[in-house]
Amino acid sequence: MKKLYGVTAAMVTPFTENGKVDTRNLAILTEKLVKKGIHCLYPCGTTGEMVHLTEDERKEIAETVVRAADGRARVFIHCGAMRQEETEALLDHAFSIGADGAGIVTPMFLGADDKETAVYYKRLSSLVPSDFPIYLYNIPQCSGNDLKVTTAAEIARDCNNVIGIKYSFPDMLRTLEYLHIPSFSVLHGCDKMFAELLMMGCDGTVSGVAGVFPEPFTAVYDAFQVKDLDEMKKWQDICVDFCDLLRCGSNMSWFKEALRLRGLPVGGMRAPQLDLPEEETKILFHELKALCEKSGIPLEL
Repeated sequence: MKKLYGVTAAMVTPFTENGKVDTRNLAILTEKLVKKGIHCLYPCGTTGEMVHLTEDERKEIAETVVRAADGRARVFIHCGAMRQEETEALLDHAFSIGADGAGIVTPMFLGADDKETAVYYKRLSSLVPSDFPIYLYNIPQCSGNDLKVTTAAEIARDCNNVIGIKYSFPDMLRTLEYLHIPSFSVLHGCDKMFAELLMMGCDGTVSGVAGVFPEPFTAVYDAFQVKDLDEMKKWQDICVDFCDLLRCGSNMSWFKEALRLRGLPVGGMRAPQLDLPEEETKILFHELKALCEKSGIPLEL
């Protein structure tokens, strides 16, 4: 089965001026990320404002990215939703349109115990063929539910197509425990420790910052592949600079404004989230321009 690896871009969702999903600029973003060497694409996740999208919009986004990627990068559609019925429909849709796999966040907001979480994933796993790969997604600071290592191991043991996890909380000891699950792929969302996490044994990162500035992240992975630790450290330091400048995805409006400054208008945020204020946009432009000059990365995407 195909798996996520290297640099996976957690993609923003572009919107038009009237608030509709902008499939044209989504396709352009997909094309640009592929040409920049991104290995995998991950739309409709946290970075993609998933909780503000309808089921139909998420299907439209998935179809657009799969079509635009055209097999040149792996596309794993995030299918987790507030309602299990919607998650099931999105998972079936991801398989039907030829996506390479899916990611599914834990149940959200209402508490789910270990048994409920295991039953949830086992049910979803059974709805698609056993060779259609699924990644668990644990982001407890947002979902309100944590996926324990023992529960993840049980799910992986009982579901042949649950092949790994995206873990987006900076607990390195927990990360090591996930890595000890047999034949289990681990990708992390801690962009500022990408190089270190590769050294620990992770297969890669699922990164919102890399969906805006893929260049330093692909450079880290390329250096890792040839075991050039000095080059790896050099580019990881640059990754950290971009992470700090873009607030590590704590507010997606920084990502969207940075993409606009790189020449790709992706619209604003959906309510209740707000766009970046004009005064902060001006500061961001000057800081991004300086960092791009320092790192040798063109400002234009």
